[in-house]
Amino acid sequence: MLARVFRERARSCNDDSRLEAMLFNPSRDEARLFLFETWRKRGAGELLTPLEDLTAQLIAKHPEYHAVLENPRQHQERDYLPEQGAANPFLHLMMHLTIEEQISIDQPPGIRAHFARLTRKFESEHDAQHRMMECLGEMIWQAQRSGSQPDAAIYLACLEQQ
Repeated sequence: MLARVFRERARSCNDDSRLEAMLFNPSRDEARLFLFETWRKRGAGELLTPLEDLTAQLIAKHPEYHAVLENPRQHQERDYLPEQGAANPFLHLMMHLTIEEQISIDQPPGIRAHFARLTRKFESEHDAQHRMMECLGEMIWQAQRSGSQPDAAIYLACLEQQ
């Protein structure tokens, strides 16, 4: 899903390896710029792509991040470290987009069913995604800690416990 965001920028790339990285593994700055620009375009009433529209809807559900996204110069380079105690709004929103993509393609297999079950349980798609986000974060943390690839089995096992 995020790959579509960078297609226009990618058209200007002459280096195939740089193009591939931009499409499938956007940098921190590219991801943040996408969020800033999407929120700016929504505020200006400009036409949004389907992905931008989805992103703007997710941002709208998080008014605590609006001031950050309205001040790119102040927040583009800011680091959000766990010891600072502040949530990383960029990571949070990108995890929402990741989960939206996972649900849309049911990858890993069964994720859509977990989402439906959690939505019924918490009576909110947004709250269900927040529970899923906890499990996604756990899977990523374990992969980083062990120096391995993320393991979908860890993610799905965590979702079973929700």
